[in-house]
Amino acid sequence: MIMGSGTHVYEIAEGWAKLPGHIQFGYTHGIVVDASDNVFVFHTNKPCVVKFDKNGHYLSSWGDEFEGGAHGFYLHREGGSEFLYVTDADRGLMVKTTLDGEVLLTLGTPDLPDVYNQEHQYKPTDVAVASNGDIYVTDGYGQNYIHQYTAKGTYIRSWGGAGSGPGELSCPHGISIDLRSGEPEIYVADRGNHRFQVFTLEGEHKRFIVDDMDMPCSFYYYNDEVYFPDLHSRVTVFDRNDRLITHLGEDQQAYKQPGWPNLPNEYFRSNKFSSPHGVCVDSTGDVYAAEWTVNGRVTKLIRKR
Repeated sequence: MIMGSGTHVYEIAEGWAKLPGHIQFGYTHGIVVDASDNVFVFHTNKPCVVKFDKNGHYLSSWGDEFEGGAHGFYLHREGGSEFLYVTDADRGLMVKTTLDGEVLLTLGTPDLPDVYNQEHQYKPTDVAVASNGDIYVTDGYGQNYIHQYTAKGTYIRSWGGAGSGPGELSCPHGISIDLRSGEPEIYVADRGNHRFQVFTLEGEHKRFIVDDMDMPCSFYYYNDEVYFPDLHSRVTVFDRNDRLITHLGEDQQAYKQPGWPNLPNEYFRSNKFSSPHGVCVDSTGDVYAAEWTVNGRVTKLIRKR
């Protein structure tokens, strides 16, 4: 079965993820790929991190402590090594680990009493890391702020707050450092406002991107393209100028169904997405998508052209 068109055509690898009997996916929120094309899935049941090889064979798992709160999932290469940066929306944490789960850094609620208190909680949804090691965390499900730290976790600054104007955010769900233009920029998936918002590394608003997206969740860069899951039932690919190349697996009826995203099993079709939440691309251009649905859903698309 084939998905896509034009320059982006894929074969669907049905039944790709071969889970062992003792693991059942929860909401599959995040998915990343390492330098060896091993694929890591971050989901809300324990163990929350599950590692597969390129062919979908189970390799290992860990991360029981993220049960229920597993959300943002980012793999970053630093000095020849690879690390995972994850967010736990329930416990209000950003955690840096090795690929085997050794915890290296934990950041909790920022010490901002004017923003956070018992009534206004911190619920981080994603994380990005700049080339100098600075860490950026989005409070997408809490108070709509972005917080910046040094590589060692020292607080630098925050910006945002709820709204729709320049610098204001409504569910800043995903964040990434865009290097495609040669000048690093922060891309934020301002999901509640149905747009991207672009900032300098110091948090100054630069521009909005508003066309051809519908509730963008996160970002993945491959060559000079950016792939992102549109929660409203498709994966979208933009070129280096942030212009549409294609929508993959689009189903404009899925998110309109009663009970979405937890639809009956018979509704799901292998060539259509329902609620994409995370996406990544391996070294050969194959695409992996994870969907926000109670029993989890992971799809592999094998690049044909």
